[in-house]
Amino acid sequence: MTQDQLKAAVAAAAVDYILPLLDDDTIVGIGTGSTANLFIDALAAHQHRFAAAVASSEGSTERLRSHGIEVVDLNSAGQLAVYVDGADESDPQLNLIKGGGAALTREKIVTAAARQFVCIADASKWVDHLGSFPLPVEVIPMARSYVARELLKLGGDPVWREGVVTDNGNVIIDLHGLYPIRDPAQLESDINQLAGVVCNGLFAQRPADCLLLGGADGVTQHRR
Repeated sequence: MTQDQLKAAVAAAAVDYILPLLDDDTIVGIGTGSTANLFIDALAAHQHRFAAAVASSEGSTERLRSHGIEVVDLNSAGQLAVYVDGADESDPQLNLIKGGGAALTREKIVTAAARQFVCIADASKWVDHLGSFPLPVEVIPMARSYVARELLKLGGDPVWREGVVTDNGNVIIDLHGLYPIRDPAQLESDINQLAGVVCNGLFAQRPADCLLLGGADGVTQHRR
């Protein structure tokens, strides 16, 4: 199977996974990226089963609305039953690196508001240790150079993702050279303490509850 076929298979499996969680009042949290887009497309056939969605990016909002799915603000939604999103890397403890699409802050907020976080990915995202994928850090623009200097002190190689502006109006610094990340939760906390950092792409203090992983032998389920 191609990578796109694996993504489509895991997106369909995610729909099957969350259907028992849905009712007429359910608001579903939905992430950002290529696999999340396929999940949105697969979920559209079941839009009569839930009330609305909360999206983690403007791009996902547009895609949901193109299917006729109502999108509501998280402030009015309250706690979400489930949040479904992809990842750039996942380790066996279901710690994640996310943010390749620069939506990491909104993704982390929606994750925090959900009772259950279901991650969907193809097998290429499964790693023994996080850190081969550059860690995205969302930064207030005026702090970009300062934060980059501080990130150097943490042992990484910071690279400004030039020309990229997040939905929140901020910039992204991609932190290379971290592999292997031995303590993802501690590193997540350390980076978030830097003045000017909005958020970073480590999801370790709140990892996934369930990972649906698409591989050559089909979709496998991994839980913490």
